Amino acid sequence: MLSDAEWSIVALTLRVGLAAMAGTMPLAFLLAWLLARGRFPGRIVLDGLVHLPLVLPPVVTGWLLLIAFAPHGPVGSVLDRLFGVTLLFRWTGAALASGVMALPLMVRAIRLSIEAVDQRLESAARTLGAGPWRVFWTITLPLSLPGLMAGLVLGFARSIGEFGATITFVSNVPGQTQTLPLAIYSALQLPDGEATVLRLATVSIVLAMAALIGSELLTRRAGRGLHVL
Repeated sequence: MLSDAEWSIVALTLRVGLAAMAGTMPLAFLLAWLLARGRFPGRIVLDGLVHLPLVLPPVVTGWLLLIAFAPHGPVGSVLDRLFGVTLLFRWTGAALASGVMALPLMVRAIRLSIEAVDQRLESAARTLGAGPWRVFWTITLPLSLPGLMAGLVLGFARSIGEFGATITFVSNVPGQTQTLPLAIYSALQLPDGEATVLRLATVSIVLAMAALIGSELLTRRAGRGLHVL
């Protein structure tokens, strides 16, 4: 059984993961669309920047976020001056770090789904008088929905498992930024922390497996629905 403090860690982890996905999904879809359909100079550079968090050490990503969003950083100073908002040592900063680390997985899944859409269907709809927005809402989006859902769930699984960028950017503050991975790391430093590690690691495995199975089931269900249509 989890203690009250451990349940709070689980709740914070889920909160961070959901916030990361809510904030990242619009950007992920936009980037996936640009990379799948766009033809513009610098496209390969944009592709590299999107996938950079996959190959960079997470600590480097966290350090770059720290430079950008610190109170005297280029982004952090603007947030502080205009809105009185700071992300350091806050759960919102943990959500930002998690979203950045999950972004490449989300973009890749959504991009592959958009590229798989038969553009002849879109051309036929336009020939019949449908405008760009109607084509998008009635053809492109429904056909790419499996990849969008898969990207969303995989991104969530990645965000709740984020460690390196989070601890570098917003530290390991109990009640604010201490998600499951950080709590496991803290418990590993204690002489009698094995039981805590076992409980929290079990919860992490259950959440990750649930997310992966959910992604597969949602993708299959959406695929069957599209075949029926």
